[in-house]
Amino acid sequence: MDPERIGPYQILERIGSGGMGNVYLGRHDDSGRVFAVKVLTASLARESGFVERFNREIDAMRKLKNPHIVELFESGTEGESYFYAMEYVSGETLMSLLRREKRVPWQRAVEIAIQICQALKAAHDNGIIHRDLKPSNLLVSPEGTVKLTDFGVAQVFASNRLTVTGGIIGTAEYMSPEQAQGRRAGKQSDLYSLGAVMYAMITGRTPFSGSTAVEVIQKHKFGLFDRPRLYVPDLPVRVEDTICRLLEKEPEKRFPDALVLLRHLEQIMRLEEFAATGVTLSGETPQEVSTTTAAGESREEALSASQPVQHPGPATLMQSLIRGELAREAEGGPLSKLLNNTYVLVGLLALVIAGGFWWFRPRKLSAQEMEDMFRRGEAIIGQEDPGPEWTRAKAEYLDPLLKSDPDAWRERVAPLLSKIELYELTRRGRGARRKAADAKSEGERLLQLALAYRQMGDLRRAERVLAALRPILAGDPERAQVYDMTGELLNEIRAQLDAAVDRDRMLAAALERAEAHAAENTAESRAAARDIWSGIIELYGDDPSASEFVTKAREGLENCP
Repeated sequence: MDPERIGPYQILERIGSGGMGNVYLGRHDDSGRVFAVKVLTASLARESGFVERFNREIDAMRKLKNPHIVELFESGTEGESYFYAMEYVSGETLMSLLRREKRVPWQRAVEIAIQICQALKAAHDNGIIHRDLKPSNLLVSPEGTVKLTDFGVAQVFASNRLTVTGGIIGTAEYMSPEQAQGRRAGKQSDLYSLGAVMYAMITGRTPFSGSTAVEVIQKHKFGLFDRPRLYVPDLPVRVEDTICRLLEKEPEKRFPDALVLLRHLEQIMRLEEFAATGVTLSGETPQEVSTTTAAGESREEALSASQPVQHPGPATLMQSLIRGELAREAEGGPLSKLLNNTYVLVGLLALVIAGGFWWFRPRKLSAQEMEDMFRRGEAIIGQEDPGPEWTRAKAEYLDPLLKSDPDAWRERVAPLLSKIELYELTRRGRGARRKAADAKSEGERLLQLALAYRQMGDLRRAERVLAALRPILAGDPERAQVYDMTGELLNEIRAQLDAAVDRDRMLAAALERAEAHAAENTAESRAAARDIWSGIIELYGDDPSASEFVTKAREGLENCP
């Protein structure tokens, strides 16, 4: 039950909730100002060392004064409950914005990232690592200002996992590989999470996804993600390279700190804006033809008075080379006269072309070379998660084998190509959102329909479509490949369904044990019940398919004395 007041604040309404407490809109009795008040349940305050850690975190958060960080105003206690009041930001979270708009233009995403960098720099300068940077912790005001909130929440409230190493802290979809491995989180861990946030803003999906948090964590540790330009072809290469560098597995391969990343993003915006103007690197636009100003001064003098000195670009350099060549030609000489002969130049060109044909002529592969190519392609498909590496294996190893000797390799290569085709169909269905009518055949249309249901999380409907489609395709030689892909996809979906059933059974049993512990009504049993409820919320709080279990866990925490 929500309180009517907490400390000096009259509670107006609940505006949010999390695994460790609720956030309310509260009005201060004396000032009449409205704040966001986060209230922690009394049960959490009884955990060992919680009060000391809570106060230490509050002291650290008071140091954070930045326009892009939600400001903390005060903290206190009300009975056995602890609370703190912070700046109330009208607007919405970045998560709700993405749910509504799906994705945002890359320019806006970079602008948001620049604001986040400013917040992270302020935090890192004060020795605070966020550890849980994600869209739901980013508030976007109606004016477009972005504010980072919930600093140190994992450190403050998850007291059974407060150690610097050995525990996993963060949200699975945005967690750095070192956090997933229980290693020490640092500044570059927050930068990895920012890279995942940028990826989600620009592409409309997270770098890695899965049916369980454990599966997602494993992909962060070992998997490869699709490059953003696969989903947003017009994304500038500079932006894509920045995101990919932020998502490097090893921290030292990322940007060194938030300030360096901030300056890098600002430079990208300037370069892309400059490129969009159509100005050449020599400083001239196609429309500029006048060489003097109205006052009679030279154009170069006018430009130099208003712009910084620039190094010659490609256009200026080419102009200088042409002038030099013309001057040398005017001087004459044996070599210049020889090269000025048309027949000599034609002969030289013919030699160059003939040499190119000889150098790049196709070479017949030996049997051992072809076997090695097949094994390399097979290893990539067998060991790597579906992604760009599969496409590379097809282009570099499998396709050349079929082209070299199709009869000898078709049978061995076909199963691998079928897997790659299924991956590419899945990627097109996710990224391009092609209409079913655009499919090459009716079988492919229905296959893509099943993929769409799977992407939306409706695994049961996807299974029904595929199970009904397979008997129709069976025995049809023209649709044998689609039939094989349908079988592979059906097996994957049924495996996901089995995992979901097992998860539901596990959570149901866990809730029953928690209720039994709570009914015993001893300090030890209540603590055990709270641990179970907190674990369910921590692992499945962001999973809509587990909302029923998360709701029951939150109710248990709120009602547990």
